[in-house]
Amino acid sequence: MFLQKLRYRIFKQNKISFFSRNQPISQKSQSDILNLLKSDKNEVHEGYRIVAGIVLSRTPIILRDPHPFEREYYLYQQRLEHIHAPPFPVDFYFKKGSVAEKKWREKKEREKAEASLAFGSRKTKNKTSSEKNGEEETIDSSDVSSDEEEIKIANKITSADLTNDVKSLDRALQHTLYLIVKKPRETHSWQFPQGGVEKTETLVQAASRELEEECGNCMDVWFVGRRPIGYYKYDYPKCFVKDNIEYKGAKVFFMAAHIFAGQVKVDNKEIIDFAWVTKQEMKNYVHTEYYEAVKDMLSEH
Repeated sequence: MFLQKLRYRIFKQNKISFFSRNQPISQKSQSDILNLLKSDKNEVHEGYRIVAGIVLSRTPIILRDPHPFEREYYLYQQRLEHIHAPPFPVDFYFKKGSVAEKKWREKKEREKAEASLAFGSRKTKNKTSSEKNGEEETIDSSDVSSDEEEIKIANKITSADLTNDVKSLDRALQHTLYLIVKKPRETHSWQFPQGGVEKTETLVQAASRELEEECGNCMDVWFVGRRPIGYYKYDYPKCFVKDNIEYKGAKVFFMAAHIFAGQVKVDNKEIIDFAWVTKQEMKNYVHTEYYEAVKDMLSEH
C-alpha cells in the first residue's frame, strides 16, 4: 500500500497518471503523455529515426537432447517405477502362450534386472511361472500379425544440415532459427529485417509492412505481441549523415514474430540475401556490436 501511494505521488508530480497494463488510457491522459513527450523531444527523439525491427523465428521442430543430469534423473525415476509397480494382470490382457505374452514377459524381466543392478541388488535370474513348474512354453504362431511393422526413428540430421543450407528451414531441428537479411553495403550488411515507422503507423504495422516489402508475402507470420522485446540505438556513418541531414541515427525497436509456413523471397533492392541461423551461428554474420545488443533477446535452444 505504501509503494502504491508513493508511486501515485511521483506520477502526480510529473503530471502523468499511473496505468496498469490492461487499463485503457483516457483522452486527457493521452494529451498529458503527448505533452510530456514533446517537452522531452530534444533529449529523446531529436535527430534519431524510429525504426521497427523484426525478430522472426522458427521454433524447434523436435525436442532437444536432454542434459546428462536430466537423462540420469528420468532413468532413475523409471527404475523406481518398475520396482514399485503393482502386479500386472497378464492373463487378462494376453493370450496364454502367445507371441505378445512372451515378448512382454521378456521385456519386463530385462527391465527388472536392470533396475535391480542399478540399485545395488545382486543379479538373480527370475524364472517365469511356467519354468518353475518345469513346463515348456508353447507359442501360438497364429497370433503373429503380418501387418506389424518395425518402428524406425528418423535421423535428427537432415540433408540441409549435411549441406549447410542456411536458406532452408529444415535444419537445426532442435534449435530456434532466426531470419537475418543482407543489405547491399560493405559494412554492417547483415541484420534483422527493419524499416522506418511512418507517422500513422504502430510498431507492429510498420514491422509487418517492412517484412512484406523486403522478404515477400509468401510467409505465414504471426506477431507475438504489440510491445517490443528489445531496443538498439546507433548513429549513422558520417557520409550518410551528410546526405541525410534530417537524421543522425536510428532507434530500433524489435518486434517478435514466428513463421509457420512459407519462405523468404528477397526483393534484390533493399535486400540481396538472407539466412536462417541459430544464436550461435549469428556471430559469424552480424557485427560484434550488433550481436551484443540483440543476443539477450535470442534463445539458446
